[in-house]
Amino acid sequence: MKKFILLCIYLLICQYTYGQPRGSFAVQTSIENGVIEGLYDVKSGVQFYLGIPYAKPPVGLLRWKAPQPISNWKETRQTKAFGPGPVQAAVFGDMNFRGDGFSEDCLYLNVWTPAKRNTTGLPVLVYFYGGGMVAGDGSEPRYDGASMAKKGIVVLTVNYRLNIFGFLAHPELSKESPYKGSGNYGLLDQQAALRWVKKNIAAFGGDPKKVTIAGESAGSISVSIQMASPLSKDLIAGAIGESGAAINPTLSPVTLADAEKTGQDFAKSIGYPTLAQLRALSTRDLFELYVDSKRFGFPSVMDGYVLPKSLPEIFKAKEQAQVPLMLGWNSAEIPGMAFMQGLPYNEENFVKKAKDVYPNSYTEVLTLYPHSTPKEIEESATALASDRFIAYSTWKWFDLHRKNGNNQVYRYLYSKLRPPLIDQSLTTGLAGGTQKQQGPKAPDLIGAPHACEIEYCMGNLGSNTVFAWTADDYAVSETMQNYFANFIKNGNPNGANLSEWPAASAADVTPPVMVIDVQSKTIRAKDDARYLFLDKAYKNN
Repeated sequence: MKKFILLCIYLLICQYTYGQPRGSFAVQTSIENGVIEGLYDVKSGVQFYLGIPYAKPPVGLLRWKAPQPISNWKETRQTKAFGPGPVQAAVFGDMNFRGDGFSEDCLYLNVWTPAKRNTTGLPVLVYFYGGGMVAGDGSEPRYDGASMAKKGIVVLTVNYRLNIFGFLAHPELSKESPYKGSGNYGLLDQQAALRWVKKNIAAFGGDPKKVTIAGESAGSISVSIQMASPLSKDLIAGAIGESGAAINPTLSPVTLADAEKTGQDFAKSIGYPTLAQLRALSTRDLFELYVDSKRFGFPSVMDGYVLPKSLPEIFKAKEQAQVPLMLGWNSAEIPGMAFMQGLPYNEENFVKKAKDVYPNSYTEVLTLYPHSTPKEIEESATALASDRFIAYSTWKWFDLHRKNGNNQVYRYLYSKLRPPLIDQSLTTGLAGGTQKQQGPKAPDLIGAPHACEIEYCMGNLGSNTVFAWTADDYAVSETMQNYFANFIKNGNPNGANLSEWPAASAADVTPPVMVIDVQSKTIRAKDDARYLFLDKAYKNN
């Protein structure tokens, strides 16, 4: 009994300290819908307001509808803890959440601001999380905005609907919609958040005309779409993409007809073919039916509203947001075995795979991806797997904007490998996270894998207690974060004590690339012939 009482006291203390951390006091501000109360951290000088609703809960008849304006409140609303995250399965092992569980009622955002009582005109960063449009949450520690806020920036993370809750299209949904389209609800959530920022960010010291959107993986894909969408392009002043764009083959949008057919076929397959039946399902039942189907989400849609056409078509017509863009990818986004499919790294196997995948152009592939030694084959297989996965689509976004825009474009290659794990009995998983070492030790990584740069660019290495961070890691983080902060403030990453990072021009055959590593430096791109080849292969040219 005594132990039980002590446990209860401990849990109450934990609950109290989570809601009111030591060294902080309550602060209030007025936004469009009413007064909210957050916390002022005395040590950092950063105020934070967590779990602010920006739209009505998309539940009941609002499931699979565009986000609706939220009602005003009369009493002061407490915004000291993260709201619920979107409903999702445990897909990626490197995701850790601090929110209030998962719920369809998930449309909340979080604000960190360094503003003093009379501060105005601060630049703003709105960060969209990654997770393949099927997982993620703005409460993840690696996206925490406090470190970037200390650089003089108002930072927001935004929850948006995911998987079947955020992207299902269906003929009945299109029929009831005022714009006669469906799907893209997660993207519409992001746009609602950007409109919220325009109306409310001045209350946090921010300038609504200095809003930069950023994201990694699916977050980067979201940024590329928001740059292209006529509904959001006028709400942003800059964009940052980390590994990913909605361009074939990377989660590119499909036609409305295809999306509706996919949704209709899915609804029939689970035994609930009508919209009324689907909306009548409980969250649990819909979630379990979706998970049991083994689907990896639903695609974004060229619905004639969020997206009138494909991204290459929009950018070639110069209809995208004409804003500065900083983007790049990591040096080894995915292991070479993703291309080799388990075959050992030798010349015979690499040639075989090249012929299998590119039967009519394998000789060009073998020229572009050298394969004379096992080490060279591993490097080329990793490069080809990474290019096919996400590097090429990001390159295409870069190429489209520099050739069809009137603002500066900056390209990076993130190359810093993570340090060893603290627990040497563990190994990193392919989808992030760690697991117990089983069997022979996995080959050492030959480059920086997908998503590994997030903690560095947001200044949040300390939030990840899995790796044995070194002085070099903190130095790289400071460099990358400063490049990001400068770009958010000025549309240009350059600044004091940083290596010069030139913008790429439309005519550059070998455009400048900032290699971010222990010794960051600019090089001339040497592998763009690979992307020109893939441009033809994916018919995006």
